[in-house]
Amino acid sequence: MLDRSIGEFSRFVVIALGCTIFGFASGHWLLALTLGLAVYLVWIFWQQNRFDRWLANGRRGPAPTNFGVWGDISDDFYRIQRRHRREKQKLHAMLRRVQDSTSALREGIVALEDDGNLAWWNPAAGELLALQPTDAGQPLVNFVRDPGFVRYMHSEDRNTREPLTMPAPGNEARVLQLEVTRFGRDEALVIVRDVTRLHNLEQMRRDFVANVSHELRTPLTVIAGYLETLEGSGMAPNGWQKPMTQMREQTERMTTLVNDLLLLARLETSERDSGREKIAVAELVERIAREARSFSAGRHEIGVDCQQDATLIGDATELHSAFANLALNAVKYSPAGGPVQLRWWVDERGGHFSVSDSGIGIDPIHIPRLTERFYRVDAGRSRESGGTGLGLAIVKHVLLRHSAEMSVESVPGRGSTFTLHFPPQKLVSETAA
Repeated sequence: MLDRSIGEFSRFVVIALGCTIFGFASGHWLLALTLGLAVYLVWIFWQQNRFDRWLANGRRGPAPTNFGVWGDISDDFYRIQRRHRREKQKLHAMLRRVQDSTSALREGIVALEDDGNLAWWNPAAGELLALQPTDAGQPLVNFVRDPGFVRYMHSEDRNTREPLTMPAPGNEARVLQLEVTRFGRDEALVIVRDVTRLHNLEQMRRDFVANVSHELRTPLTVIAGYLETLEGSGMAPNGWQKPMTQMREQTERMTTLVNDLLLLARLETSERDSGREKIAVAELVERIAREARSFSAGRHEIGVDCQQDATLIGDATELHSAFANLALNAVKYSPAGGPVQLRWWVDERGGHFSVSDSGIGIDPIHIPRLTERFYRVDAGRSRESGGTGLGLAIVKHVLLRHSAEMSVESVPGRGSTFTLHFPPQKLVSETAA
C-alpha cells in the first residue's frame, strides 16, 4: 500500500513539474499548473467513477482496466474475484457431493433453521415424513403433529435425550425413530430412521413372553397345589419326601420367574410416567429394610440412613419393586455378618437412594450389561441364591418410567453400591406434601 502511495505521489510530482516547466516556457506557468492539476484530478475522478459503477452493478465481469493507483486496486479486486469464484465453485462442488451422499442414505436427514423451520431434507426424509418441496421455510411441527414429537422438539435437554419413537405421519403402520441435535444458534439436524421391522420384532417378543408366561402360570399353580396337598396329607411314601421338596422348590422358582416376566411385560407395554402417587420415602425405605432383615434372618447387619424425608411422585408398587430388588440382591450376595446399608438423601440434583453391600463385588467389564435380561455375573451363585436374572432389568424399566437413572460403583472383593437418581421434578417437599 505504501509503494502504491509513493508511486501515485511520484506521478503527481512529475505532472506538476512538467506543467510548471511548460508554463515558464510559455510565460503562463500558474495557468499551465492549474490546468494540469485539473486534468489530473478529472482523470482520477473518472477512474473512481468507473470503479464505483462496477461495484454498484454487482461486480459483474472483470474489474475495469485503469491506470495508476486505481489500476492497482482494480487488479487486486480482479485477483480477489477470481479467488472467490474458485472457492465458491469448490464449495458448490462440496455441497453437491454432500447432497448426493445424503440422498443415497436410507436414513432421513432434515436441516432446520430459525428455531425449527425446514431448510433442507434428503429424499428419504421427504418420503418418511411426507414432506413436499413447497414445505420449505415452514416449521417442521406443522407436518409432524405427534404430541410427543412436539414436546421432544421443545425440550431443553433434547441433545442428551434418547431418540423418540413415534408413528409415521399419515401412516400409523410405519414406526419412525427421530433424533434431534442442536448446533449453532438456531440450527438443528433431525435424523429419521424407519424402525418398523425392529419395532414389530420387539412387539412379537413381548407378546410371546407375555403369552407364554400366562400359559405357564396355570400349570405351575396346579403342580404347586398338588405338591402342597401331598406334603400336607402325609400319604406320600417316605422315599418321596426329598423329590417332592425339590419339586416344590423348583416350582416356586419357576413361579417367581414367570411373575418377573409378567411384570417386565407390563412395564414395557404400559404408558411411561403414568404413576402419580405420593410416596413417603422414609416409610418406603423402612419397609424395604424390614423385608431385607426378614430375608436375611439375622445373618447380616442392615442399616438405614434416611437423611432427609421427601415425597416421591410415581407408582408405589413399581418403586417398591425397584428398591426391594436392590436391597435383596445386596443380602443375597453379601457374606454372613456383612453390613448392608440403605441410604436416602436429597440435593440440588434430586433424590438419591443407594444400597451398599460387602459382597464379592463386580468386575467393571460386567457393569454395562447388568440390566440385560438373564445376564448373570456368576451364573452358579445366581442359581444357588434362586435369582431369575431379571431383577435389575425390572429396576431399569421402573427407572425409565420415572425419568430416573442408576449408577453402579463396585470393587471386586470389596462390595458394590447401587444408586438410583431421581430428578427434582419427581420430588415434593415435606411441607408441600
